[in-house]
Amino acid sequence: MNSPMIYELRRPQQIVPNQTYPALFVMHGMGSNEQDLLSLVEELKEQVYIFSIRGHLEQPPGYAYFTIQGLGKPHRDAFDLAVGKMTSFIDYATQQYPIDQNRLYLLGFSQGAILSMTLGLALGDRIKGIIALSGYIPAFVKEDYAVKPVNHLSLFISHGVYDPVLPYEWGVENQVHFKKLGAAVSFHTYQEGHTVSLQNYQDFMKWIQESLKK
Repeated sequence: MNSPMIYELRRPQQIVPNQTYPALFVMHGMGSNEQDLLSLVEELKEQVYIFSIRGHLEQPPGYAYFTIQGLGKPHRDAFDLAVGKMTSFIDYATQQYPIDQNRLYLLGFSQGAILSMTLGLALGDRIKGIIALSGYIPAFVKEDYAVKPVNHLSLFISHGVYDPVLPYEWGVENQVHFKKLGAAVSFHTYQEGHTVSLQNYQDFMKWIQESLKK
């Protein structure tokens, strides 16, 4: 089976036969690539299979998962395609590698966070945890998507108060939406713009390390 998307893989050096491992699917922001966020999660590679996935659309100087028609408004067809391709990639990875199907995590920044939260809604409790850094949930996802139960889903959602790209209020709306659906949400605010600060990094690493112990 061929991969539906280009990706970078990090995994434990010593793979124990017949053992399965948690998986972390990493999604970058618009105009970036699969190398961008790897340094943030490198220290997890002895515990987790890390799949850093390149967006399939060219967006100089890098790539994107979908196109947008305006602020907070992805092109619906392109977005739906991206959700489908990411779902297919998760299926591919869990079939090709020794992955624990009950311990799937998503991490995304900006476009990657938007996709991560949408996949959380579309796949529901198939996903154990999501780290969504500076994103939003498109209106058509809330209105039209078939949402699976998220009672066992946990999220780390963060947003910068001074984000000039995606308004801070959207980050607040993310946590409200998931809480209403019954997910466990840890919401973090930073005095930053559209970026991942050192404190943000330290906080989400602590969150995922604790989740991996459960």
